[in-house]
Amino acid sequence: MTISVRPLTGSEIAAALGDLAQLRITVFAAYPYLYDGDAAYEAAYLAEYAAARDAVLVAAFDGARIVGAATAAPMMHQKAEFRAPFAARGIDVSRLFYFGESVLLPEYRGAGIGHAFFDQREAHAAGCGAGAACFAAVVRGQDHPARPADYTPLDAFWTRRGYALVPGLTTDLAWKEHGAPEERVNVMQYWMRQW
Repeated sequence: MTISVRPLTGSEIAAALGDLAQLRITVFAAYPYLYDGDAAYEAAYLAEYAAARDAVLVAAFDGARIVGAATAAPMMHQKAEFRAPFAARGIDVSRLFYFGESVLLPEYRGAGIGHAFFDQREAHAAGCGAGAACFAAVVRGQDHPARPADYTPLDAFWTRRGYALVPGLTTDLAWKEHGAPEERVNVMQYWMRQW
């Protein structure tokens, strides 16, 4: 398997949004997100992301096919609900990058692509003058009924990358889960790294 990973910016992002939307719907359908993807929501959400100044989409290509992607953009260009927990703590977001989704098809995992996603997003963020990066991950209990027996959280991977969970720094985000009649609010925990 020969995979290339490279950053996309500007009009290159717009050209890849359809692939990113499909990856989000496919990958986030699994635990822990259990996302019942909606194409209309994806189109609106991703168009807003792509319009952010200094946004980047790091894509993993198998030939011409995008099999994984990770996004990043300045936190100051994110939705108010993402910025609010930082403002409440007096954390300046002017030099903070927000790392959005990192989605990769299962058959491509374990080959170092996740590290490449972080390496390239961190390099882009630093090049834009950021001094730190953060991301948010859904909080699920150990006893969640949909948790697979062989599930391994990514906490150890993120910690090895230099990120730390920031106790109490969370936001709420609603989405429709498979089997649920309507959207439900989920707690998203922030992790941060400074450089």
